[in-house]
Amino acid sequence: MFKNARLLVLIFLSVLLTTGICLAESQKEITVSAAISLKNAFEEIGRLYEAKNKGTKIVFNFGSSGALRRQIEGGAPIDVFASASQKDMDIIAEKGLIMKHTRVDIATNTVVLIVPAKSKKEIKSFEDLMSKNIKRIAIGNPKTVPAGRYAQEVLNYYKVAEAIKDRLIFAENVRQVLDYVARKEVDAGIVYLTDAMVRPKEVKIAAIAPEASHRPVVYPVAVVKGTKNEVLAKEFISFATSSEGKMILQKYGFKAVR
Repeated sequence: MFKNARLLVLIFLSVLLTTGICLAESQKEITVSAAISLKNAFEEIGRLYEAKNKGTKIVFNFGSSGALRRQIEGGAPIDVFASASQKDMDIIAEKGLIMKHTRVDIATNTVVLIVPAKSKKEIKSFEDLMSKNIKRIAIGNPKTVPAGRYAQEVLNYYKVAEAIKDRLIFAENVRQVLDYVARKEVDAGIVYLTDAMVRPKEVKIAAIAPEASHRPVVYPVAVVKGTKNEVLAKEFISFATSSEGKMILQKYGFKAVR
């Protein structure tokens, strides 16, 4: 009887081990580091991709493009990188950290000036930021946040950067700028159109920056070199750039690449 019980235990453990191995093989997962301005659109793309590819899981890591780039440079196990600027992608490309022939531009965006939805201050243009009534203006940190670099370029274009430099509040990413404005912690902020669309009841667009005022806001995406999930990473990018992926991006306010 003891031998039979022992045999049953061995059979059970064998079945459990085999099942575990099969389950591990059936579950495929990749990590996608993406600019936080892509969050809502990419999360929907990820859900649709998983629904179409059972057993596949997309894990997102959102943040400022500069911070995400440094993670990749530090050896973080990232499979796909989507940046809000060409600069951050160029830097890791020059260091040989992305796979050749996988880089593609997926969308463009628009830079806008936003204020709290119920703001009573007269802000209808970037020049209005020079008013003495405007005390705090939020932008992303230009050193790490692409939206912050674009914002700085716009302020330089309108020749207001020097006059308001002491009123600038630097945020860690563009969504933090959005939070500051939505919570009325600042008088105004510079974000992307897609961010303003996320919280339309809390913020309103005061002005749209003309294309000539800053470098084009283009989002490149690529497979990170050294990934152990090369096929799946490439498939995700293909889906994100497919007609279905583009429709989702446009739904959230992104524009097609020219």
